Amino acid sequence: MNFDPKNRQQVLLAVALGVVGLWAADNLLLAPLVKSWHERTKAIADLKKQVQAGQQMLQRERGIRDRWAAMRTNTLPAEVSAAEGRVLGAFDGWSRDSRVSVTSIKPQWKRTADDFMTLECRVDAAGSLATITRFLYEVEADPLALKVESIELSSRDTTGAQLTLGLQVSGLVLSTEQR
Repeated sequence: MNFDPKNRQQVLLAVALGVVGLWAADNLLLAPLVKSWHERTKAIADLKKQVQAGQQMLQRERGIRDRWAAMRTNTLPAEVSAAEGRVLGAFDGWSRDSRVSVTSIKPQWKRTADDFMTLECRVDAAGSLATITRFLYEVEADPLALKVESIELSSRDTTGAQLTLGLQVSGLVLSTEQR
């Protein structure tokens, strides 16, 4: 087979143009379409997860609303002195029930937002391991809206029979609109 040099150049030019055309089609059309397809597939999967989470939340709506209602009813009173009185009374009852000796309670108010305040209390107590664990159980088991922020335990004697407890708790006070 003899090819004319002109025909050979035309064939090579056509092949070169075809290769450049395929390369351009791949880079300008196919790659962006594939990337778009993958992004859309990922977005659809994310949306399906969000819909599923929303459906689960709707199924748990009654329980969530009941829990929030219980939390709202157990918050501290909006009046400062009444809230402090309720917390101090609760600590008095817990210390009596557990036979822990509470040595000091230092309340401090913090307003971090317009719709709520927190009453932070530093409580120092002393007792045996059994009485302190009972005291902590009483604090945690009470429905009062208190959160244990930190606990510090230290021994008062060499045997560890007498312990001191440093407890930081915070109580929630919602504004009257939130109640």
